[in-house]
Amino acid sequence: MIKLIPIEKLQLGMYIHDLNCGWMEHNFVRNSFALKDDNTLRKVRELGVHEIYIDISKGLDVADAPTLEEAAHQVDEQLEAIASANRAPIAPTTLADEVQRARTLHREANRIVRNMMGDIRLGKQIELEQIEPVVEKIVDSIFRQSDALLPLSRLKTHDEYTFQHSVSVCALLTSFARTLELPREIIHEIAVGALLHDVGKAQVPDEILNKPAKLTDAEFVKMKSHVVQSKIILMGTPGISPIAIDVAAQHHERYDGTGYPNKLKGEEISLYGQMGAIVDVYDAITSNRCYHKGMAPTDALRKLLEWSKFHFKPELVQSFIRSIGIYPSGSLVRLESGRLAIVQEQHADKLMQPTVKVMYHSKGHYLKPELIDLRRSQDRIVAHEDFEKWSIDPAQWLQ
Repeated sequence: MIKLIPIEKLQLGMYIHDLNCGWMEHNFVRNSFALKDDNTLRKVRELGVHEIYIDISKGLDVADAPTLEEAAHQVDEQLEAIASANRAPIAPTTLADEVQRARTLHREANRIVRNMMGDIRLGKQIELEQIEPVVEKIVDSIFRQSDALLPLSRLKTHDEYTFQHSVSVCALLTSFARTLELPREIIHEIAVGALLHDVGKAQVPDEILNKPAKLTDAEFVKMKSHVVQSKIILMGTPGISPIAIDVAAQHHERYDGTGYPNKLKGEEISLYGQMGAIVDVYDAITSNRCYHKGMAPTDALRKLLEWSKFHFKPELVQSFIRSIGIYPSGSLVRLESGRLAIVQEQHADKLMQPTVKVMYHSKGHYLKPELIDLRRSQDRIVAHEDFEKWSIDPAQWLQ
C-alpha cells in the first residue's frame, strides 16, 4: 500500500515509493528506494519537498497517513472544480485555419533558438531583433487559436530537447498569460523571457546537458548554475525587459522558499517568475528523455495541483490548468465507447468535453479518423491513455 506522509515523519526503515518532485529537481538514480542510511535521509529532506510517498508493504508505516487513492481523490475533486468554473469561450479563428501556420512557426522557432544557443556558446551577444519577430508570431498564433501550437510541445527529440523545451515553454506561458488576461504588451515580454529562459544552458557542457544517466552531485550543481548564467546573459542584452529577466531568473524559485538560486519566498517571486516555474515544471515532467519517461499531461496537472500546497501559488496553478484544459490538446484519451482519440480543441466553458479526433479502438485496430465535439455527443472521456502502450506514434497525429 502506498501512503503520502509529511517529510518530517520520514525515517530510516521506510521505503520511498516516489520522491514527489520533478525529476530535474533531484539527482537520485531512482525515484523509489529503501531508506537505509542517515546521509540518504538528509539528502531527501534537503530536496525541499514537504510530502513524500512511501510503500508500507516494503518498509515502515505511518498509521494516520492518507493512502495514494485518498490523496488522488482530493486532487481529482480540485480538477472537477476547475473544469466546472465557466469562462467565456474565445475563438477568433478555426483550428483548421491555424494548424499549418503553427507547424511552420514551430519549426522556425526551434531553428532560431538552436542557432541562438550556438551563438552564445561562441561568446556572441543575443540580438533581440532576431528573437522579437518569432515571439510576436507565437503570441499571434496563441491569440488566434492556441490549440494549434500547444500540442506541438509534445514533440521533442533527445538531441534537441533544450531548444524544443524553450519553444514549448514560450507557447505554454503565452497561453497562460492570456488566460490571466494580462495586457498584450506584457504577454509579449513574458514570451520573450520564456523563449530565452534557459539560455544559460549554453554555458553547461553538452556531456552534462545530454548525459544519459542521473547527474553526479557536482554535475547537478553545474546544471543548476544555468539559472544564474541566464540572468547574466539577459542583463547584458540591450533592450531586454525586467519582465523577461524575471521569467528566466526565477523559474526555479518555489513559493515556499525551497527553490534556487536565491530561495525567494511567496511574493518575493514576481508574478512572471511564479508563472514560469509552473510552466517549466509541467513541460519538463511531461517530456520523454533518454532515461526518463514523461508523465501523461493530465497526470502532470494532478501533480501540479498536489505541489501547489507548497511549491506554487494554488490560484495560479488553477489558472494554468484552465489555459490548457483538463485533457490538454494533443493528449490521447479513451472514450466510454472504447474508442481512443486525440484531443484537438478545448472549450473554455466545458473543459471536460473538448473536441477530439477518434482514430483507434481499444480492441486493437485503427478507425477512420472522425472529429467529435464531446459537448454534442453521448460519448465521454473516461481516462487518458499512453501513446506507447498502444504503439501509436504521436508525431503522426500531431504534426
